[in-house]
Amino acid sequence: MEPIYKTIITKVKGSEQYSFEDTLIREIKLEIWLNGARLGAVMCTPVDQEALAVGYLMSEGIIGRVSDITEMTLLNDGMRIEVTAKADSQRIERLDSEAVVISGCGKSMTANIDPAQINAKVMQNDYTIPASLLSEQMAAFYTQCPLYEETGCVHTAKLYIDTDHAYIAEDIAQHNTIDKVIGKALLDGAEISKAFLMVSGRLSSEMVAKTVMHQIPILASRTASTCLGLQIADKFGLTLVGFVRGKGMNLYRHPERIKV
Repeated sequence: MEPIYKTIITKVKGSEQYSFEDTLIREIKLEIWLNGARLGAVMCTPVDQEALAVGYLMSEGIIGRVSDITEMTLLNDGMRIEVTAKADSQRIERLDSEAVVISGCGKSMTANIDPAQINAKVMQNDYTIPASLLSEQMAAFYTQCPLYEETGCVHTAKLYIDTDHAYIAEDIAQHNTIDKVIGKALLDGAEISKAFLMVSGRLSSEMVAKTVMHQIPILASRTASTCLGLQIADKFGLTLVGFVRGKGMNLYRHPERIKV
C-alpha cells in the first residue's frame, strides 16, 4: 500500500476557485500480533511497519533485543504484522492492565506516566557532540523527509550515528516516528548509545520516555519540552534540547553533552 493518496480538491485563492490535485497521507490501523496473539494496534502511516513493530515492542520492554525475534511477516496489504519472538509475559500483562490510551496508539506504557514507573537505567553515558553539529543536522533534517514535503501532514524523526550513518522515519504520529527510526537502526545493527535523536514535535513525556528506554543520550527538537518530559530527562540523565534553530538552542537538562 502506498503511503500517499491523490485526490481532487477545490482550492480557493483570493477571488479564484478551481480544482486541484492534492496529495494526502494515508492513515491505517496496523495490527500487531505476537506469538499468535493480538497484542494491539497502532494508527500509523503504511511505511516501515516492521521497524515500527520492533521499536514499539522494545520501547515497551516486551522484547529485549532484535536477536529475540525469530520471524516477522507483514500481511493484509501492510495492515497486520505477525512477530514470533522471545517475549516478557509480565510486560504483556502490564500492557493489558496498566497501559495508558493515547491518541494514535492503542496501548503504551511509556505515555504520560509517572517517572517513578519507568523501568530504565539512569544514563552514565559520556557521549558528547559539538553544538554546531546538532544545529547543522537539525537544519538538514527538514530537507530529508519526502512524505512531509509531499503532504505537509506527518511528523518526522532522525537518529544520527555518524557522518555515514543516519536514519529517518515519518509517520502521522510522533511516537511512531521514534519507534520506527529506532527499529530501523536496531535492525541495521547500529550502536544507538552513541547517537542523538531529533524529532519534529514537542518533547512530551512519551517522546522522552521512549528515548530513555533505549538509552539514547541526547534528544532534541525545534520546539519545547513539557514539564513532565523535563522531569523524566532530569531523573534518567538524558540531555534534553529544545528550540534548536539557527545557531541557538535551549539545553533543558544535562547540558554537559553539548559542547560549545
